[in-house]
Amino acid sequence: MNTDTKVLKLVRKTETATSSHEELPDHKLLIEMYRTMYLSRRLDDKEIQLKGQNRIFFQISGAGHEAVLVAAGVVLKAGYDWFYPYYRDRALCLQLGMTPLEMLLSAVGAEADPNSHGRQMPSHWGHKKLNIVSQSSPTGTQLLQAVGCAEASYRYSLIPELQKRFSNFRHDEVTYVSLGDGTSSEGEFWEALNTASNLKLPVVFLLEDNGYAISVPVEVQTAGGDVSRLVENFPSLYLQRCDGTDPIESLEVMRRAVDYCRQRNGPALVHAKVIRPYSHSLSDDEKLYRPDEERASDAERDPVKRFGAQLIDEGVLDQDALQQIKNEVDRIVNEAADAALSAAQPARETATHFIFSPDVDPCSKEFDTEDRLQLSGNAGTMVDLINRCLYTEMARDPRIVVFGEDVADCSREQYLDGVKGKGGVFKVTANLQRKYGSDRVFNSPLAEANIVGRAIGMATRGLKPVVEIQFFDYIWPAMHQIRNELALLRWRSGNEWKAPVVVRVPIGGYLKGGAVYHSQSGVSTFTQIPGLRVIYPSNALDANGLLRTAIRSDDPVLFLEHKHLYRQAYNKSQYPTDDFMIPFGKAKRVREGTDISIITYGALVQRSVVAAKQMEQEGVSVEIIDLRSLVPFDWDAIAATVKKTNRVIVAHEDSLSFGYGAEIAARITDELFEYLDAPVKRVCALDTFVAYAPQLEDAILPQASDVAKAIAELKAY
Repeated sequence: MNTDTKVLKLVRKTETATSSHEELPDHKLLIEMYRTMYLSRRLDDKEIQLKGQNRIFFQISGAGHEAVLVAAGVVLKAGYDWFYPYYRDRALCLQLGMTPLEMLLSAVGAEADPNSHGRQMPSHWGHKKLNIVSQSSPTGTQLLQAVGCAEASYRYSLIPELQKRFSNFRHDEVTYVSLGDGTSSEGEFWEALNTASNLKLPVVFLLEDNGYAISVPVEVQTAGGDVSRLVENFPSLYLQRCDGTDPIESLEVMRRAVDYCRQRNGPALVHAKVIRPYSHSLSDDEKLYRPDEERASDAERDPVKRFGAQLIDEGVLDQDALQQIKNEVDRIVNEAADAALSAAQPARETATHFIFSPDVDPCSKEFDTEDRLQLSGNAGTMVDLINRCLYTEMARDPRIVVFGEDVADCSREQYLDGVKGKGGVFKVTANLQRKYGSDRVFNSPLAEANIVGRAIGMATRGLKPVVEIQFFDYIWPAMHQIRNELALLRWRSGNEWKAPVVVRVPIGGYLKGGAVYHSQSGVSTFTQIPGLRVIYPSNALDANGLLRTAIRSDDPVLFLEHKHLYRQAYNKSQYPTDDFMIPFGKAKRVREGTDISIITYGALVQRSVVAAKQMEQEGVSVEIIDLRSLVPFDWDAIAATVKKTNRVIVAHEDSLSFGYGAEIAARITDELFEYLDAPVKRVCALDTFVAYAPQLEDAILPQASDVAKAIAELKAY
């Protein structure tokens, strides 16, 4: 331990110091910290210069945040701990080992950019080697993922089978996640704190409070103007405050917070007061809403200028040595800029690379065992065969964890032997907790973003979450996590990161009483999201085989289970073997026909069968194609049936306008027009919501009679 008296002057013990023997920084470390802080600032300045020259296309700086971020980088371990930074965290990434060239490659959108390979804005950090997980633009979505990342380590410590399969978990690893003061207004911040505290997860939350969320000051964002005061009573949360412009104070506080987490005491939150000497981004002008005196006051706290002057005052180095550091950094930045500007841009043909996994193709023959189907036992419902698939897959793969609202048998394990158990509101996950334990099957808070966000973090670490959203109608709080995170992670990182989560969702109407908020079917909202597989079985056997494919695939899958079909007798099946799989993108011909084709899925399959049998009595032969897989869909099967019958109906439960069938109808018209003897007809729900009164529900949702009427009209065309 260095006891140089001049260095000691740089170390000011705070009131919350836990020991009088804390490690003191030596001269070398102090100089290194200054160098990184200055380097971070000069990279911001270089990018601002390049943006002014129209040589890069966006800039957002980390100026004013450098001190606490460098301190965090000193006490955390690159490639050992895990990092979910936000866009101000340039100095942290530099301290962890990201190079100036790598940052400027991002600014110019170069293919060699390790953050995103030219796919994201600058300062959206990501680096596989350093364990910096790809960051996106939505404010705060990284928080729940960081909790999931730490929870993966927690689950790893509890599940012995996992310890035989992984080597990248450390007994004292920490997950770092940062946010600005504006982000603390997001609900996901509170969800993340709640779960991290509840499970005592080793997450270090760094709140970088510069007083503004773009133009909105903190007192408008936060009750009382101080968010850390609002979270003081979270159990197990170690709360620290510091002057984030002071690198020495920040170092002490960050070290204590990280040590607290390494010792598995729970999460920590460091509330660092920093400044924002530059505008929010180059798309913003802070002079429009900040007076000169406020900006001047911030300038007096500039961490780079203050720390450089302090090092000279305390004799750590002299003016010449300080200038030498600056000159060296300036040279490095200029050379890196020149190299970045000459770097190759991504080739145009790479635009569609990595939407899905390049390594595992769930549409391939490897996932097709239908021709080897063997059935045994009594016939089971869709619920039974989905449950069997989960049961056998969990035995096969210890990475699988199942969670969501009410999915466990009984969270209070002491009651398990005395109660029947819940196992989901539809009993789909019944007895899984009894078999595999509460470490692998557990309930979540009533918070859909929490479920999906945590699952993304776990999947990033190699677990295989199979989560449940209790009703499709309530999936919307998770939309940010699904649309902007789950489906995008692989593509936006250029295949550096992935999150192959399976999201099971009960969907649909025909419930007699489901009404507006238990009958929704808006699948087209999700089928238009690149990177998300969307699967929709109509019967028990298909549900079993498709779910197994979903679990064994390497992509995020939205697995839609129609509530009305869960226990219908007509779609029951005996049980297949434990390796039964149906590939994605393979439709099924449910009924042979020669006059008219119906392309459908979900609950409309059976209604189409009923209508086809009725119309057969009138001499009309109807072929029915069950898509089963909506993304991807089986275009070859569609083309074949259209060429065969020359008349086609697209039938589904979604609304008529902008519904899923509109895409099928449009493509048929575009590519198969010469084979059509009549216009493509659609049978869909009305453009309204599903009502509670049975007669209204029947009028709103498509019935077998509606399909029969469409068949008759198309035949007569």
